[in-house]
Amino acid sequence: MAAMMQQEEDVEMEELESSSHPIAMLEAQGINNGDVNKLKTDGFHSVESVAYSTMKKLCEVKGISEAKATKIMAEAKKIVPMGFTTATEIASFREQMISISTGSSALDTLLQGGIETGSITELYGEFRTGKTQICHTLCVTAQLVSTPLDFISYQ
Repeated sequence: MAAMMQQEEDVEMEELESSSHPIAMLEAQGINNGDVNKLKTDGFHSVESVAYSTMKKLCEVKGISEAKATKIMAEAKKIVPMGFTTATEIASFREQMISISTGSSALDTLLQGGIETGSITELYGEFRTGKTQICHTLCVTAQLVSTPLDFISYQ
């Protein structure tokens, strides 16, 4: 049992590491090895942690001046895509989202068309109130979403 839990933790760590860039990548961008080691010592282990950090936090690292912090931050932002999304882009994305029916027209009305795809919805309540039944219905409905059926409402 313990070996299985350790294996699951190892898989989670691999997924986490694969989704982030190691801080050593900053060396390829022209950042001094000593400065990278200073960042590691102070708790920065990925390029993302540097890019999303504040200038004040970087300047608090012993041996990193404001000029160095500015350069490090600029190089980190070249590696990590940090763009903005306009409200127009979000609105067009929301228009393309569909809602999946819960199987109950009254509940779909309350939810303004059903459960949205592309989002997380939490169901909670007393036992024996239909939470599991709704989830089973949504699982079946999600499999059928590619066909235009009556119980799928497009928004």
